Amino acid sequence: MSDFKTRLRDNLEPILVSHDPRDRISAYHDMPYALFHYDPADEFELRREIGLLQTRLEQKSKRVIRISLAECLFAALEAQSDLPGWIEAERSSGVEDTIQTITNVLESYSPLVDLVADRMPSDPEPKTDIVLINRAGALFPVYRTFSLLEQLKGRVIAPTVLFYPGHLDGASGLKFMGVLDAEHNYRPKIF
Repeated sequence: MSDFKTRLRDNLEPILVSHDPRDRISAYHDMPYALFHYDPADEFELRREIGLLQTRLEQKSKRVIRISLAECLFAALEAQSDLPGWIEAERSSGVEDTIQTITNVLESYSPLVDLVADRMPSDPEPKTDIVLINRAGALFPVYRTFSLLEQLKGRVIAPTVLFYPGHLDGASGLKFMGVLDAEHNYRPKIF
């Protein structure tokens, strides 16, 4: 069994199936979420494992809500322009300008934090609801998840796990996609 599968099944899953996962998933009452890091090369295998995890959690009477950051990204982009418009923008302005424009969209015009918060359960029950956020790699290189997590503070009620494609750097640092400099200010628990 691969490292991430062992951590998923032996470390994270027992917490998620517990009667009230909040105390064990986070030390902060206003941040009931954690990060689960994995090698970006394991993306497709991880997606399969998340589906299996969802099934096991539902068999334990948990209500699982999955949020795809890729879907949130596409919703934000489509709110500003259609796909051909984005392709033309990249052709005419170049990759760097397009990346900056998409970053601006996710921060100001169609804030990613609002798109994620809108997909959270409308009537959360912290003892039974579990939110799994995946496809964070779709945000590379336009948006770092550190910003998203900080902005979600106080807006998340149900225990939530963000699946993070990257490498652990020390006890609390993560290198997004294994490429960007490590961000060492993550307060959520890292699995």
